[in-house]
This record gives sequence, structure tokens and C-alpha cells, in this order.
Amino acid sequence: MARKMLVDEEMNQTNQEEAYYDFDLFVIGAGSGGVRAARFSANYGAKVGICELPFHPISSEVIGGVGGTCVIRGCVPKKILVYGAAFGSELEDARNYGWELNEKLDFNWKKLLHKKTDEIIRLNGIYKRLLSNAGVKLFEGEGKIVGPNEVEVTQLDGTKLSYSAKHILIATGSRAHRPPIPGQGLGITSDEALSLEDLPKHAVVFGGGYIAVEFASIWRGLGANVDLFFRKELPLRGFDDEMRAVVARNLEGRGINLHPQTNLTELIKTDNGIKVTTDHGEELIADVVLFATGRLPNSKRLNLEAVGVELDNTGAVKVDEYSRTSIPSIWAVGDVTNRMNLTPVALMEGTCFAKTVFGKEPSKPDYSHVPCAVFSIPPLSVVGLSEEQAIEQANGDVLVFTSTFNPMKNTVSGYDDDFEMLLHRKINK
Repeated sequence: MARKMLVDEEMNQTNQEEAYYDFDLFVIGAGSGGVRAARFSANYGAKVGICELPFHPISSEVIGGVGGTCVIRGCVPKKILVYGAAFGSELEDARNYGWELNEKLDFNWKKLLHKKTDEIIRLNGIYKRLLSNAGVKLFEGEGKIVGPNEVEVTQLDGTKLSYSAKHILIATGSRAHRPPIPGQGLGITSDEALSLEDLPKHAVVFGGGYIAVEFASIWRGLGANVDLFFRKELPLRGFDDEMRAVVARNLEGRGINLHPQTNLTELIKTDNGIKVTTDHGEELIADVVLFATGRLPNSKRLNLEAVGVELDNTGAVKVDEYSRTSIPSIWAVGDVTNRMNLTPVALMEGTCFAKTVFGKEPSKPDYSHVPCAVFSIPPLSVVGLSEEQAIEQANGDVLVFTSTFNPMKNTVSGYDDDFEMLLHRKINK
């Protein structure tokens, strides 16, 4: 094993024997949170190393890529597909606004995929340059923790490198979860959905969260028949109930078949496609079945429990309000902690970590009033409390203001999407 030594000049315990470390900070995982923490820590003068799995659009336990989920197989490629899907209805609208278009509009799925892949490769390169420009040393390979101040990186050729670090940061994110039903291997996750060779003619989506609603909108917008199955009465659990109802109406208005309070029980491969069976006895045939049933923290190959890092029952790394684990020299940010799994939140956590550890400015992430968006067609955006949360937290009345309208553009195009604005105000007494 190779090892280089770095004198730690920040030892402030006068009675402690001088320690030597290769790095002030070593980060495992070069997604949004990890890259932010590494760059900002380096800007404070820390010597920083970071490791990441090799790049590929579809992740696995041994495949990843600098930039992480959001850049490579999340928000960015998904939004590109949303933009592509939205043009279908826009072109139809154009006819009603006087544009004379051919009766048949052709769509080239492979061209859109190629453009999407070009963009994530470009962003992958930008993230690498950001690290390099900040003076962060990047290692390509799989990292694991072998001690409170020691990491091991397995490179692509199998060579193992060992490095010591005063601080270790876990930023390995999360991975899509498949439900344990017979035939689950016939389904795909959002990773594969972003790189399908052929656009499905009939897609089944199982799940009621962001990813389910977004891919249902994408595939329907590109002309596929879509059936969306979810366990609750409405999609998007955790959002304001009134807004959930608006999204459901808009999905149906766009031609998506909704199946509330329904579970998938089995997938079977047939000559005609994948036979999908539900707990209500329904059966249908689809080209593609997407599981959008949540994500699990990416922690099981890091050797965490062996070194004493505490995990919860989902595998999430337990941290305090400063993102410190049960081992004082080991920290964690982003989806691997399963706090609030949003890219801007991971960036905030990475920033607060760097300030706390190297900026001499103890900083706690603030999770109140975090804005978020769902890339449905049309989209949903939210900031602050839902009506249900406001009622639960209020000491007095809650005033709810709503405005429902059909945009003027739609009066000519003929679309009847509901647009709604809600404002909640708590009155404390």
C-alpha cells in the first residue's frame, strides 16, 4: 500500500504527541455535497483528497461519476427530458396560434438521449475542473473507511491505496430502491429510465413521489401511454393536499391513467411485453415498468459499522446538528444521512461542514423554508409549510389564500391545466 505523510499543523492540544496525516480532509463521494465540502475546505487552506467511482450514466455499487446523482442521473438529465417532452404540447399549441405545421410531427428519441449524454459528460468535466482548480486531489476508485483517520481507495486496476486524514467526510448519496415483488428484475429504476434505447409505447410507473410523477409526465409528453400506480389516495405524499389534487387532475388531463391506492404484486415476462398484476386483480401489458418507490442511503460498502459509525435501520448515517457522526473525526452530508434529500440541501450541508471544521465558524444547516420543485408538466413549486403542517404547528388560526386560474395562453390553445397559487399564514394567539 502506498502512503504519503503530511504534517498536521493544526494540532491544538499541546500535551498530545504531534500527529501526521496525508490529508486534512478526505471525502468519499464527489457528488454535490462532497464536491462543495471539498472545494470550500480547500479554500480555507486544508489539504483535501476526494475519491469517486468511475463515470457511467447508470449507477451501481461500483459505478458512479464526479457530479453525483443530480448531475449524472438526476435533476439535470431529467429536466432535459422534461424540456423535450414539453415541446410536444407546445407544437400542438402553435397550430392554434396560426403556425401551419405538418400533420405528423416526428420525434427522435435517440437524438434527445445523445444530447442529454453530451451534457452530463460536459458537466462531469466541469466538476472535475472545479476540484482541480481548488487544489483538491481526485482519486478514481472505491473508497472505504478502515479506521477513524484512515481510508482505503481501490483503484480501477485493483490497486489499493491507504491514506490518513484528520477528518473524513462521507458523501456517497443514495441509490434507487426496488420493491421486493416477484419479477422485480423485469422493472427498471430512474437510472435506466434516463438511458432507455427505445421510447416505450406503454409505460407503467409504480410510485407516487417526485420521480414517478416526473417520468409519467415525460413519457406521456413524448407520446407513450402511461399508467401511474401509487399507494395513497393522491400522488406526492408530504406536499399540500390541495396542490396534490391539482397535480393529479393535471396528470389525468394530460392523458395519464391514475391508479390510486394500488400496489403492484407481480411482473411476468411474456411474448407481448411485461405483464403487470396489481393487488386489485388488474392485469395489463407494458413495454417498461419503472419502480419509483424511494431511495436508500449508499452506505453498505463503506465498512462503517466496523469502525463504529452508527447507522439507522435504513442504512443512513446518524449525525448531529453539525453533520458529525458517532466517531468525532468522521462526518457525513447529503442523501447518505437521509435528512432532507435535495441537491441544494446537500450543498448547504457541505458549506456548513467546511465552515465548522476549517473556517472556525460553527454552522448548523437550516432546514426551514427550503424551496423545492417537481418537474411535472406543468410543474409544481413549493416553499414553506403545507396547510396541514401549518395547522399542526399553529397556536391559533391559519389563514389560507388560494387563486385558481387558467393561463391566458391556454384559452387559445385549448389546454385546461389547472394553475393554482396557495398562501398560508399562521395567526398566533
